[in-house]
Amino acid sequence: MLIAVLILALTIAAVVRWWPRLARQGWRHVAGRVGLLCLIQVLLLATVGLAANRTFLLYGSWAELAGHSQPAPALGRAADDAPVRVLGRQETGTPGGGPPQVAGVIEKVTVHGARSKADVPAYVYLPPEYFQKGNEHRRFPTAVVFTGFPGMAENLIKGLDYPKKAWALVKEKKTRPMILVMMRPTTESARNTQCIDVAGGPQSETFFAADLPKAVSATYRTAAQHTGARGWAVMGDSTGGYCALKLALQHPESYAAGVGLSADYKPEVDGDSGDLFHGNSAEERRSDLLWSLDHLPQGKTSFLVTTSMQGEENHGPTQKFIAKVKSPARVSSITLDHGGHNFATWRREIPPALEWISGRITGE
Repeated sequence: MLIAVLILALTIAAVVRWWPRLARQGWRHVAGRVGLLCLIQVLLLATVGLAANRTFLLYGSWAELAGHSQPAPALGRAADDAPVRVLGRQETGTPGGGPPQVAGVIEKVTVHGARSKADVPAYVYLPPEYFQKGNEHRRFPTAVVFTGFPGMAENLIKGLDYPKKAWALVKEKKTRPMILVMMRPTTESARNTQCIDVAGGPQSETFFAADLPKAVSATYRTAAQHTGARGWAVMGDSTGGYCALKLALQHPESYAAGVGLSADYKPEVDGDSGDLFHGNSAEERRSDLLWSLDHLPQGKTSFLVTTSMQGEENHGPTQKFIAKVKSPARVSSITLDHGGHNFATWRREIPPALEWISGRITGE
């Protein structure tokens, strides 16, 4: 980023220095002026793009931006057949910091899907209570947290502050301690699989609905090993919100609660996703959550959906989703007066959403 800004500044300085020489008549001088102006525009747009990517963490590499999936990173500590492989640890950024017993810890991991055969990166937040004396056998409720797409899992730590918010809410006695599994809503680095099993392709739904809870429960002290879905929730924003609602709706055996922040209600098929259905009209209908609510059984799942009266395009579909939820399922909602499809809106909604989740899943 600094290099891009430096190149742009030097180019502008060079143009100012040499512009008088190009002010003469003749096609060569006119072409030179046009070329320099185009070069500055390209460099300016590139610098703005790099700044936006640094702020919002949309793409992790040039290859990912170009649409090329990257292999999983080299694996660190763990046996070769481990369902979760820990690559490293980092601080949570909680006020004052401190050891894990005070601040908790974030582990960077790769999760291996036994059925889907996918290896997917994630971050796991373990709360301070996980490490405190007397809790050696305590099992914790767990929430899977999704970004949107494009987006990097680091967004959930640096941009939306999930670990710090979860830590603070426990200190304020508004929530119980939870494990957070933070990741992107796709099993491919550059393809938006949107939690769908693609025929002959990525088995994204299988990974998130079956492989992920099993792998995490085999590695960490999650409540799911004994309580099943009652110990697990899933939440996300935008595309991640769609995935969260889809998993909670269609897999109540895995997730007891689902939160969609500014969620989509059907997948977006575009250049980022590719062909998700390959002519399978039944699967395409099933992927529409409003259709699913009308035609598929609704389990004992709780939903929380959010929208805004102004600034969100999903207000109408959100109202339809609410109206279609039937017993034994339950639905709650947050509707802001104003709020765009952005981090500022989701930062406002995350604390009450975590409180809502804490009241609907259980640990031991």
